[in-house]
Amino acid sequence: MLVDSPPEQCAETAPALPTRRAIRTLGLLISVGVLLLVALASVAIGAKALPPAQVWHGLFHDSGTYADVVIGDRISRTVLGLLVGAALGLSGAVLQALTRNPLADPGLLGINAGASAAVVTAITYFGVTSLSGYVWFAFFGAAAVGALVWFLGGSRGATPVRLALAGTAISAALYGYLQAVMIMDDAALGKMRFWTVGSLASATDSTIEQVAPFLAVGTVLALALARPLNAVAMGDDTARALGANLNRTRALSMAAATVLCGAATAACGPIVFVGLMVPHAVRSFTGPDLRWILPYATVLSPVLLLGADVLGRMVARPAELQVGIVTAVLGGPVFIFLVRRRRTAQL
Repeated sequence: MLVDSPPEQCAETAPALPTRRAIRTLGLLISVGVLLLVALASVAIGAKALPPAQVWHGLFHDSGTYADVVIGDRISRTVLGLLVGAALGLSGAVLQALTRNPLADPGLLGINAGASAAVVTAITYFGVTSLSGYVWFAFFGAAAVGALVWFLGGSRGATPVRLALAGTAISAALYGYLQAVMIMDDAALGKMRFWTVGSLASATDSTIEQVAPFLAVGTVLALALARPLNAVAMGDDTARALGANLNRTRALSMAAATVLCGAATAACGPIVFVGLMVPHAVRSFTGPDLRWILPYATVLSPVLLLGADVLGRMVARPAELQVGIVTAVLGGPVFIFLVRRRRTAQL
């Protein structure tokens, strides 16, 4: 005769299943490992092919051709890619939560357009030609547009729809201004052609030092907003019932996204789709909880950006494709797929 085991005994002998939190934590650790591998690939692989021994020599010797290539160019480029990728992913995730639109990206609120218009103005009317000059004009252009969108969207009474509409209208106006200035000024067109496609090729220690403080402040602010943004994502009434301050949360979210996207755009030009694709993809396995979406986006967005940059160096040797072109080529089909899947889910 078979005798059933007592429930207590079954509970003791049954293997414990991993919790959802443990699985997410493990996934985040794996993502960090993938990021380290991609960063190493960014240092080791370039438009100019170098054997591993020469890369190693360049890393640990202060002078010589290899050191100039590896330390002077590739490491700065990789560090900037890490910072900018994290900023774009975080700003995209924050804006998607703020607007309650999973297909939103940093360009939705006109931040990229503000930075680009400011750089065109600096080149055409102030004679700025250096990247260090671009950084400050682009950043303050992005910040000014962010503040204007917040004001036109209703300020303390801002809603996701008003913010999106204000951002779209301002973006259209600024891009019209940008194109008009570039058409009338051939010198500006030549100087802007490289910057507007988005590139990490001009990364320098000076650029990193100038944008790093802004990116650090924006990152801390964005991560701190995870809990209140979770409440906002449930709707205004639910958020108020949970004790969230809607006006403060929206204002701080706008500030975080503006600082992050503005500094990233200032450093290497407008790079599209990173802030759209990564948070959207992350949400598919983390769920809607921003306490997990934001850290995952911080880690995986640089994976996409650096991976695209490495691919751009490899496919056109001895020249290279700018990373903004590669992300646009990769992101276009992905965006179409996401829109079609979202439409199918709504039917």
